[in-house]
Amino acid sequence: MPRTVQFAEYGDPEVLTVVDTPAPEPGPNQVGVQVRAAGLNPIDWKIVAGFMREIQPIDLPAGVGSDVAGVVDAVGSEVTGWAVGDAVLGRSVTGAFAEYALAEAGELVAKPDGIDWDVAGSLAGAGGTAYAVLDELDLKSGETLLIHAAAGGVGTFAVQLARARGVNVIGTASEGNHDHLRSIGATPVLYGDGLLERVRAVAPQGVDAVLDASGHGEIPLSIELTGNPKRVLTIVAFDQADKGIQVHVGGAGASLGKALGDIVALISDGRLQVSVSASYPLEQAAAALAASRTGHATGKIVVLP
Repeated sequence: MPRTVQFAEYGDPEVLTVVDTPAPEPGPNQVGVQVRAAGLNPIDWKIVAGFMREIQPIDLPAGVGSDVAGVVDAVGSEVTGWAVGDAVLGRSVTGAFAEYALAEAGELVAKPDGIDWDVAGSLAGAGGTAYAVLDELDLKSGETLLIHAAAGGVGTFAVQLARARGVNVIGTASEGNHDHLRSIGATPVLYGDGLLERVRAVAPQGVDAVLDASGHGEIPLSIELTGNPKRVLTIVAFDQADKGIQVHVGGAGASLGKALGDIVALISDGRLQVSVSASYPLEQAAAALAASRTGHATGKIVVLP
């Protein structure tokens, strides 16, 4: 029987086990995928730890992961856009840390031959979120965007997607990540005390919008820099909603298909880079979550069935 990573109780990554389960059967508008790679996002270990149980209740035992790439193995009765044998990438509706998973047909795009499986399996969560928040900030070519935690998963995608739209990007990060940010088109600044002055030094013309992927107290200075809380958006500092800023939850939402299509095109054109820092077999899914939980990964972490 196919193998699937599951957890039957909330806790540390060690609660994960690999179990034998029947291959899931697709519904009318779903596609069955034989998984080749599944990217890990911070939300995955937060769900396993129980941090999201009030916001995103689930029935246990449950699978893990939603970023997926693989080969279509079965199609639902209403699906017309996919056929068995197609190479696809996108978001799954069952745990992606598995040999087989299900996805909604509209949440997949074709995987080009030139994109490796591990990269293809790493796009939907961070890439889709970055795409959606840039749309919400309504950025125009020539504007300047400040991204807090620009070297992280969402931040790295957001830098490159914003640059592809003609937006100037300033990114906060530790000094060790400054060369990386320069290589993808951002002007790096060190986070911490004195950040407001450092940003003003590199952007004397001002900052038009801010994306907060850090959540370490940067909202007040972000509002001061933009002069407009509506042009400050956070994906982590949910307790700051009363400041009048935008708060984004839910990843790419309905824009996922378009987001993935544009991201794949940029990767194929050499205009967007995705770094994979480590890959783990299913049996080491707990180690993968533990590595993500440290917050020190410099690229995407991928589970390979």
